Amino acid sequence: MSKRTLTTESGAPVADNQNSATAGVGGPLLIQDQQLLEKLARFNRERIPERVVHARGSAAYGHFEVTDDVTAYTSAAFLNTVGKKTETFLRFSTVADSLGGADAVRDPRGFALKFYTEEGNYDLVGNNTPVFFIKDPIKFPDFIHSQKRDPFTGKQEPDNVWDFWAHAPEATHQITWLMGDRGIPASYRHMNGYGSHTYQWTNDKGEAFFVKYHFKTNQGIRCLSSEQGAELAGQDPNSHQTDLLQAIERGVYPSWTLYVQIMPAAEAEDYRFNPFDLTKVWPHADYPLQRVGRLVLDRNPDNVFAEVEQAAFSPNNFVPGITASPDKMLQGRLFAYADAQRYRLGVNHTQLPVNAPKAAVADNYGRDGFMATRNGSRTDKNYEPNSHQGPAETGLALGAPRAVSGYTGTHAAPLHTKDDDFFQAGELYRLMSDAEKERLVANIAGGLSQVSREDVIEKNLAHFHAADADYGKRVEEAVRALRDA
Repeated sequence: MSKRTLTTESGAPVADNQNSATAGVGGPLLIQDQQLLEKLARFNRERIPERVVHARGSAAYGHFEVTDDVTAYTSAAFLNTVGKKTETFLRFSTVADSLGGADAVRDPRGFALKFYTEEGNYDLVGNNTPVFFIKDPIKFPDFIHSQKRDPFTGKQEPDNVWDFWAHAPEATHQITWLMGDRGIPASYRHMNGYGSHTYQWTNDKGEAFFVKYHFKTNQGIRCLSSEQGAELAGQDPNSHQTDLLQAIERGVYPSWTLYVQIMPAAEAEDYRFNPFDLTKVWPHADYPLQRVGRLVLDRNPDNVFAEVEQAAFSPNNFVPGITASPDKMLQGRLFAYADAQRYRLGVNHTQLPVNAPKAAVADNYGRDGFMATRNGSRTDKNYEPNSHQGPAETGLALGAPRAVSGYTGTHAAPLHTKDDDFFQAGELYRLMSDAEKERLVANIAGGLSQVSREDVIEKNLAHFHAADADYGKRVEEAVRALRDA
């Protein structure tokens, strides 16, 4: 079978792709060699800026099927019929390390899910933990700087990591998650996913509900110890990518069952702690899990760069019936995520196949910019309102409005009767078995004992003591033992 003809970027046939043009045999290269210059110039530009966070990722396509009626809570079309299926794209990732990092490390995992719905794309951007380290987005750049490579040493520094945590007592709950047994998932298939934030659903009657998402893995939870993670990361830095790819290729399709917790909007203001605080979970006894549907991954991307690296998610991509809550971290991400992709991929990144709507049509007045592919015809206008036949607003809000009052300014989050930075961390600790507690303490002490400043160590120990007396005592003893060794 004959091969297709190799061409330049402009479509001209290439006569020789093995030898550069020279001035005579063995002479210097010629600047007129279009194929050589084009290949080298393109090669220099093949990489794009990696994500500041969540750089190391794997992904797959699949579908979401509604199994239970939730129309009493949301008017979202993709959730309006039991049995309805929606195409999806799910990207997993580590958070702190670079694109070349290993998979089997102690780090939260991103769980970014794109629903290609008939009303446009809906992005649910969460993690494999239901909580996070901070509750206000103004602290996010500082937090990430403390966790990534130090500007001077060029490596992650325990002094920086624990110094920030010493000044962020609200991180104690997430630290307990991260340093516990679920801190290193055995694979992406064997971990849960969470929306983490609180979102707002609105039904056809205009009634509002606050919602938290829980994707429970149907493969079962499997995790690695610190020793197992270090060994696997050294043997195969791509372990989780390999596992996901091979499982889907051999027809073993991973799946998750989606549950939600639902809080009527009227109950939020007087709830015993701030329900929009990302460092806290809602107790299931107050708001039990309600099943919604099943997510299945059944197709690998054909090209990692085009579909995984160029995949762009934004929590601001909502559909009618689903909107943001007053969660301050979510509010900050509504801007930051989309802006990060405009920087990495350009203002027209939503036109890339992996990001473009599949069951809906994007129709607006956005024009121009790098790589614009949807600029319209000679009769299409680039302004609105107009007297022509361009797209027009619906006048229908995505969700129910929320009343606000007060003065503008920088305010701490409103206090509820039981707001506390440590209680839920202590609750999580007390749920653990003795063996789980031992591993948690060892993981914390292994990092905290490396900190050079005693005052930073003392501040962190005070947080664990505040969470639970036994928790603090055991961490302190373990840290002292390691520092005295």
